Amino acid sequence: MAFGITREQLNEWKETVLRGEIAYLTHYWLDPRFPGVRTVTKVGCSDLARLTEWCVSYSLNPRYIHNRPPFPHFDLMGSKQVEILRSERLWSHLERFKLLEE
Repeated sequence: MAFGITREQLNEWKETVLRGEIAYLTHYWLDPRFPGVRTVTKVGCSDLARLTEWCVSYSLNPRYIHNRPPFPHFDLMGSKQVEILRSERLWSHLERFKLLEE
């Protein structure tokens, strides 16, 4: 279950993904398969080659891309999520969801 984002934020993410750009959307998330995980960042891009390159650049296995047209994405969680958000300088994501405090 996703929550903590606005319709405007979701639509902006979708538009960016559809343009073939890398887009980041962080939201609160609860899933019993991942106890202790409270947020996820969806990294989307409709250009699968570009999304694959992005995964490889961060030593992530592109096999785990959720190829769900028209919004393919990779789910980031945990320490890798924080590491990549820092690397991408997405401070607003880190601050809003208090990921720097973990």
